[in-house]
Amino acid sequence: MKSLRHICNIGQSLIRSSQQQRGIASLSSLPETHQMLQKTCRDFANNELVPNAGRFDREHLYPAEQIRKMGELGLMAVAVPDNLGGTGLDNLAYAIAMEEISRGCASCGVIMSVNNSLYLSPLMEFGSEKQKEDFVSPFTDGSRVGCFALSEPGNGSDAGAASTTAVLKGDKWILNGTKAWITNGYEAEAAVVLATTDKGQKHKGISAFIVPKNIAGFSLGKKEDKLGIRGSSTCQLIFEDCEIPKENLLGQIGYGFKIAMKTLDGGRIGIASQALGIAQASLELAVDYANKRLAFGKPISKLQAIQSKIADMSLQVESSRLLTWRAAWLKDHKQGYTKEAAMAKLAASETATYCAHQSLQILGGMGYVTDMPAERYYRDARITEIYEGTSEIQRLVIAGAVLKELSNS
Repeated sequence: MKSLRHICNIGQSLIRSSQQQRGIASLSSLPETHQMLQKTCRDFANNELVPNAGRFDREHLYPAEQIRKMGELGLMAVAVPDNLGGTGLDNLAYAIAMEEISRGCASCGVIMSVNNSLYLSPLMEFGSEKQKEDFVSPFTDGSRVGCFALSEPGNGSDAGAASTTAVLKGDKWILNGTKAWITNGYEAEAAVVLATTDKGQKHKGISAFIVPKNIAGFSLGKKEDKLGIRGSSTCQLIFEDCEIPKENLLGQIGYGFKIAMKTLDGGRIGIASQALGIAQASLELAVDYANKRLAFGKPISKLQAIQSKIADMSLQVESSRLLTWRAAWLKDHKQGYTKEAAMAKLAASETATYCAHQSLQILGGMGYVTDMPAERYYRDARITEIYEGTSEIQRLVIAGAVLKELSNS
């Protein structure tokens, strides 16, 4: 399968085709590379993901073959430089690709998001050259995925309350504790793990570590049975006197909370894009059904009540997309984007839930059965308001930033 670097040089004819397929007014203003990327990802999603997404959901099946193909395309390491095996594109490209993949299958979207945003990104920013060689390059082609372990059974949104500990003994770190709700946990071959190294320093006493899977003292809890995104695994990571080499410390001692917060800022762009994919799929399904379903002698798309729903759905999708692209643009241009990423994640996740709800309502009884994907979109959308920071946390982040900005103006 050809990589994105090759595909993005094919030509203008496919770009025009992409614009005809997609009703995004601003797509044509993007660079040609991004336009080609969008079409490539949409074609892949239509051919490989849409026909299989329902089966992944029903069978709780990890889409291993599709993830490998995504890796071959370059989608599992979009912003990683090509000398490390990545695609070498920017964060806006990542957002566009994430949306299209998630439109086809939200489970594939979150697997892609975790590997790109939560695993590879902190390693790229804080890892040593040796760490990048060992834990980045082997995780770019879809044959291996990584995960990110911050949450614990008791800390919820309090990211600074890590009860997992790491103690330095000789040339080894000894990890003890349990991490919860870890996406990719079952399949991941390495994890970025946050643990307390100095309890007296609270959040300043947290450090980050790279933990390979096949190591003594590292085990997995049960796989969670979830409402949605059931093609991705979620489980606990359990550390019992788990010894890792001293050099597996990521960044410096006490940098863990900083690493986690920066990682989550970028991760929220990925989840916003995942939510957009679910919302876009919900909108497309609703329009297709409304044009075909006859009532009172005409398509229900002619009814004002249906048109009002479609208008509101489209408005929210386009607005959320622009917020998401703005956050990605700011990150690409090395500008602060914490508030903007929170805005994008908040808006897009609530848009996904809203559009899935309205799509199901337009489909009526057909939306409630598994013959149509509306009920899956409804279930998949709900998690986007919870993971990588709940909507309530996003509002706190946004309010804190706005109060600081306007108080200093």
